[in-house]
Amino acid sequence: MEQMSVPKNKSFLPKRRQELLKWNGWGYKDSKFVKKSNGEFGFLGNRYPIGGGEELPLFRQWVQTELGIDTSRLEEAVPEPAERDYPPPNVQPEFLAALTEAGLSHSVAGDDRLWRSHGHTMHEIFALRRGELPPLVDLVVWPECHSDVERLVRLAAEHGVALIPYGGGTSVTGALLRPDAERRTVASVDTSQMARVLSISAANLTARCEAGIIGQDLERVLQAQGYTCGHEPDSYEFSSLGGWVATRASGMKKNTYGNMEDLLVHVRLVTPRGVLERGNEAPRISAGPDLHQLVLGSEGTLGIITEVTVKIRPVPPVRRHGGLMFPDFVSGVRFMREVAAQRRQPASVRLMDNEQFKFGQALKTPSGSFGWIKTGLQKAYITRWKGFDLNKVCIVTLMFEGTEEEVSAHEARLLQLATAHGGFSIGEENGKRGYMLTFVIAYIRDLGFEFQMLSESFETSMPWDRCLTVCDSVKRRVRQECSDRGVSDVFITCRVTQTYDAGAVVYFYFAFCYKNVADPVQVYEDVEAAARDEIIRCGGSISHHHGVGKIRQRWMRQTVSAPGLGVLRATKQYLDPDNVFACGNLYGQLPELPESKL
Repeated sequence: MEQMSVPKNKSFLPKRRQELLKWNGWGYKDSKFVKKSNGEFGFLGNRYPIGGGEELPLFRQWVQTELGIDTSRLEEAVPEPAERDYPPPNVQPEFLAALTEAGLSHSVAGDDRLWRSHGHTMHEIFALRRGELPPLVDLVVWPECHSDVERLVRLAAEHGVALIPYGGGTSVTGALLRPDAERRTVASVDTSQMARVLSISAANLTARCEAGIIGQDLERVLQAQGYTCGHEPDSYEFSSLGGWVATRASGMKKNTYGNMEDLLVHVRLVTPRGVLERGNEAPRISAGPDLHQLVLGSEGTLGIITEVTVKIRPVPPVRRHGGLMFPDFVSGVRFMREVAAQRRQPASVRLMDNEQFKFGQALKTPSGSFGWIKTGLQKAYITRWKGFDLNKVCIVTLMFEGTEEEVSAHEARLLQLATAHGGFSIGEENGKRGYMLTFVIAYIRDLGFEFQMLSESFETSMPWDRCLTVCDSVKRRVRQECSDRGVSDVFITCRVTQTYDAGAVVYFYFAFCYKNVADPVQVYEDVEAAARDEIIRCGGSISHHHGVGKIRQRWMRQTVSAPGLGVLRATKQYLDPDNVFACGNLYGQLPELPESKL
């Protein structure tokens, strides 16, 4: 097989992640929203288009109006714990000696353990900011290759140690939390040192990679060789290839490149029974149920993903953004449905509702790096000439990839469809801003914590004929549930992020001001649970791509039939009879059903 040699790549991510990333929030230490001395807000750092400390003159008014937030009252996070503040680890000296003898790098330092004992749900980060530590793993191990993982799994089984795989740490399902009932020594297996692109096949258009490689590193290495994987989830900057497989991930450009199950050619999973893998890398085989489907979405319950072979494509010669405006959300959804029905999706097409339109406008900067409407002339055109109501309009952001001829023809076809549904073009720059907003929006949650605002996102998928019903019903349910709990300042918004022949994906963003709320985290979780009940009642799914983890297990029995859960549990029992991989995700905290009900 013809293989292309790949220069050894160094990850942007240091072994001690705390040197670069926040310990109690999202992303880079040098990137964040801040309140400036004059009372206005800005974004620090130069990693994003909105950065450089440029003021956001409309943002303060937006948070005050929409969420009733008092921006003069700052609630600072507690300092990072000192080493003496961490509870001692429960580790057998014999196990540490065995790791040393095997040449496996490891640490029992408190900060290393804390970093790998949580993900990024609102609850987890809110607790950290208040100095409330989650149950910590007892040590961290850094394998450097597939054989290291095999040795580690054998040692863990021999010494009665539980393992929790850790990739990018971006989970929003509680998947990385140590189960409360686990009394054994628990080791977090950090795959960040397994981050090489091992080989590229130009003939097959595939890349064999170690599973710990982070999304931005994967793309940097591939693009240096003239290729792209094209998988861009919202967490792309920090999430890992192995994590994408373990959660059945989906990216912003899935229309062109596919979801993770479409990109996957081969995978190696180290289990206590041995290595689970197929015997070849043929694109498709008919030899019983597909073993890859056992690994996709397994969420760390069966073993550790060590190597992944994915499809790649040559870097497209042209990448261009676009933006459309529609008079209302219904028109926007009808446009999205028509695009999907005709299979005319560009690499990315996303529909934002009116609340997100206003939010994007609140991020308008004097230089125009964000904000949909930058001049009075543009506003006059929209409201007077087009007759649109700015309290109803919605935005579609587009990304096209291909040759100049292909992109130009695609743009023309979509503009024709948009016009038929009452829409018009708002230009390439607006589309680019909307696309980049995806990477910036996660930082806003951390700012909200400083001013008594809780916020989080959750997603679902549904058939097309349920799309508008889910959007409307969930928004209404969230507002009612908040009202019932005495919460009056609520922000709930949604966007349609991915489309299929038979359905769509919707992201909801939910925030509220928690001043005078006794237990804001519990209120939030109760409201989100009610929203998930409403989603399922209206025909939506438990999750499109975030996964189940621990926080969505209560809906598994509405999602998978009893025999189906029995199959999942039987697979777990065979591959991991001693529950070495004791993260407790998917179904691990559900009580067993009596045999008579299976």
